[in-house]
Amino acid sequence: MGERKKAGLFDTTSINGLVLENRFVRSATWEGMAGDDGSCTERLIDLMVELARGEVGLIITGHAYVSKRGQAGPRQLGIYSEKLLTGLAGMADAVHKAGGRVVLQLAHAGCHAPYSLTGSEAAGPSRMEDENGLLCREMSIRDIQETVDMFGEGAARARKAGFDGIQIHAAHGYLLSQFLSPFYNKRGDKYGGDIVNRSRIILEVVERIRASAGRNYPLMIKINSEDFVDGGLSQEEMLYVARMLEKNGMDSIELSGGTPYSGRYRAFRKGRTESGDEAYYKSAAAKYKQEVGIPLMLVGGIRSFQVAEALVEEGITDYISLCRPLIREPRLILRWKSGYTARAACLSDNLCLRSVIDGQGLHCLWEDTAC
Repeated sequence: MGERKKAGLFDTTSINGLVLENRFVRSATWEGMAGDDGSCTERLIDLMVELARGEVGLIITGHAYVSKRGQAGPRQLGIYSEKLLTGLAGMADAVHKAGGRVVLQLAHAGCHAPYSLTGSEAAGPSRMEDENGLLCREMSIRDIQETVDMFGEGAARARKAGFDGIQIHAAHGYLLSQFLSPFYNKRGDKYGGDIVNRSRIILEVVERIRASAGRNYPLMIKINSEDFVDGGLSQEEMLYVARMLEKNGMDSIELSGGTPYSGRYRAFRKGRTESGDEAYYKSAAAKYKQEVGIPLMLVGGIRSFQVAEALVEEGITDYISLCRPLIREPRLILRWKSGYTARAACLSDNLCLRSVIDGQGLHCLWEDTAC
């Protein structure tokens, strides 16, 4: 028998019938370009179209809140109501016309949902307090069941709007990540305790989404490789969750890491990486590939074409997820494909996040000055 052909960055692949022209993924982020009610705007559509024209194999939208109580930030995309479908359908259609593939990320902020936006007391797996008082209350069983239903309803809306699939956000200290993490989750019932119980809500969300959107609809999830906080989710627990997700019909997993309490190990780590420091979660990905069979998307500090190529060729990951590099260079993949494989220009200075917080919408501030 001949030697097995190495996987390549520009291979055509598929995930549950969704055909992708290369192995590059735009990882979800908060764009801050939606309407005050979470509605999709022309500016947000234009951003997605530019990524499609840049030949990103799969575009994952910014995190869309499934419930008004789950909104994380101002001008965040929403999927909580039928009234939002027109704008969302416009986004999916525009990306398709530009030759792209796009999935919508479903999210809920849980403990980190600010009252100033939601008008409701934040709720998470357990009661949390800080020096200023109550951060969030503990969700009741009814709250949990209603939230599971909201994820299912959001998935059905995404399919109705024409998105090519959905991704569940269960990383970075958002609600489902909070349930997975013993740092956040101190419950004593069937949703707390060991990792079997802490992962229960996610498996219920998967089941509910499959019931509402169908088993032939591409379903992905983003989880932490670990929390990088004392008493948080460990790599071993992540692997258990990944195996259970595979068993329960998940189509692909994106691996990230960190929470708002993880200091310099938060997902958006600051500072330009050298080639040897790229791929923050490489060791966790290698363990994943030894134990889990469904396709892996790996995000975190990847800036070099050569590093991305090696990760795929060596079987560390199936897909390369990029976030900040595509803010600076939305046509980075097209550039690499053309043969100009110089390192991504992104400096990882996180000034792009400042522009979102300041209400200007997601963009690279270097484009305003030096570039």
